[in-house]
This record gives sequence, structure tokens and C-alpha cells, in this order.
Amino acid sequence: MRGKVGLVIGLGVGYVLGTRAGRQRYEQIKVQALRLWNLDPVQEQVGRAKRLATSGAMKVPSIAWGGLVGVVKTVASPSGTPGQKLDAVIDEAKDTVDDVKKAADD
Repeated sequence: MRGKVGLVIGLGVGYVLGTRAGRQRYEQIKVQALRLWNLDPVQEQVGRAKRLATSGAMKVPSIAWGGLVGVVKTVASPSGTPGQKLDAVIDEAKDTVDDVKKAADD
């Protein structure tokens, strides 16, 4: 019984000391992270990322996906001969490529 009480007391003391040390270290890491975040080179890269996110480059995947859906719908359509479907798919793909180029240039 005495051994169990000693174990519980030891665990309690270790927990309290560990959480205090852990909290202090957490605060140190937090302060260093905020200093790093506020450096000019970091903020410059953040600004570049924001500009990229609002530019037309973020539209490219959506436009490409829409073009792919259009191609699949054209292939799956029940009307038309295989040659007509092929021509329609080629036209759809060309239109998609043009749309992607335009979005990338913006």
C-alpha cells in the first residue's frame, strides 16, 4: 500500500512539474513563431501567396475540370456517329485549352 501511495504522489508531482515546464516551453515557442511570422521576408511571401490566390491562376483547375466534363459528356452522348463525336471532342478540347490559356494569362 505504501508503494502505491508513493507512486501516486510521484506521478502527481511529475505531472505538475511537467505541465509547468511544458507551458513555459509552449510560450517560448509561441513567441518565437510570432517573431518569425512578423519578419519582412515572411510577410512578403504571404503577400505573394495572397496575390496568387486572388489571381486567375486559381481558376485554371476549375476551368480544366469543366472542359473535362464537357469532353466526357460529348463522348457519352447517344447521338452522332463516332466520327462526329471525335470532331466534337476535338472542338471541346480546343475550347478548353483556349480557356485555360486565357485564365493563366490573367
